[in-house]
Amino acid sequence: GGRDVEWRDRLPVFAAAFACACVLMRATRFVIDLAKDRDVVWKKLDEEDPAASIPRKTFTALYKAVSSSKNPRRFIAAADFYFRHRTEILSLASTHPEMTALLLLLEAEEPTIERRRSDALKRLFAYRWFSFLRRHRSAWSQVMFGLFKASGSAIAELRQPGLKPAGAPKRITAALRNEILSRAKPGDVFVTRHDDALSNLFLPGFWPHAVLYLGTRADLENLGVQTDPPESPAGHWFLESKKDGVKIRACEETLEIDACVVLRSPVGEEMLAAAIRRALSHTGKPYDFLFDFRTQDRLACTEVIYRGFHGSGPITFHLEEVGGRLCLPAEEMLNQALDCGFRIVATAGLGNGKILSGTKAEIAFHGSRQPL
Repeated sequence: GGRDVEWRDRLPVFAAAFACACVLMRATRFVIDLAKDRDVVWKKLDEEDPAASIPRKTFTALYKAVSSSKNPRRFIAAADFYFRHRTEILSLASTHPEMTALLLLLEAEEPTIERRRSDALKRLFAYRWFSFLRRHRSAWSQVMFGLFKASGSAIAELRQPGLKPAGAPKRITAALRNEILSRAKPGDVFVTRHDDALSNLFLPGFWPHAVLYLGTRADLENLGVQTDPPESPAGHWFLESKKDGVKIRACEETLEIDACVVLRSPVGEEMLAAAIRRALSHTGKPYDFLFDFRTQDRLACTEVIYRGFHGSGPITFHLEEVGGRLCLPAEEMLNQALDCGFRIVATAGLGNGKILSGTKAEIAFHGSRQPL
């Protein structure tokens, strides 16, 4: 008798918990049905998002949770209890009027509860097939990433023979670097080049690499952007993705180059600050040697620009399929950036080696892109 009274006293708690379980299962299954057969979607849902506190493989964990044998059995046991005591549970509305909306929700869920029972076994087998595919695709991706990382890291260190004498300095001197930084503003995009980099042979066009200029600490504070850049003698920083990952780098490192072109976006200060924050949210991620922009757990150099600016006002980038992967090579990024309102601020290392601006910079830039 005492135990009878105890569980009946807990019916309101059961009703609330079971209603929540029904809603959560419906929402989770909607997401699973939307994504499980779409590679790009479930890969995106499985990505880690530290800013939103979403851990890696969240979608897989949800799929596993609703497809394991344990959780469906628990749900079915709860459903059996609900139907056995349905009259008592629904009558709680008379003694607990605050539960009326929740009890109406439970009644609305009734047609789907029985269907969920029969779905449980089918979903268990579906998850096992999904898990098999995910593991094999993940293993293939890891192998390919390892191969591309090893070869890409090696190529990044090599120089083309015969183009420059051994130990020759870069064409952007300290004086030129300081001059071009004096003309730059936070959010400017620097597209750069090393004349003798071996990687130039594997990338389309004259301009292979892109970085985001952050400015000085005071510049970032004026924009309301909070970050903690490393020490730099000159006090100017860039956000750059190289073989060691996405990092805030001192200008002395980033501008040790032979040529660059500086682009300025068409967006206002508020939108520019938001773009910089989005780009900075990827700091610390590894470099994407596969150049696959469909995921954002690893970023290539131009992807920093893409992730920051895409969708800001008039700025829209379209990914190109290269070697079976969707990406945005620097030359194509330049084309699209100019099409959606970016303008050329300056060039360095072209023509007579001076800093060029205005019409002269545009002529020098377009001249650099002419086929040899």
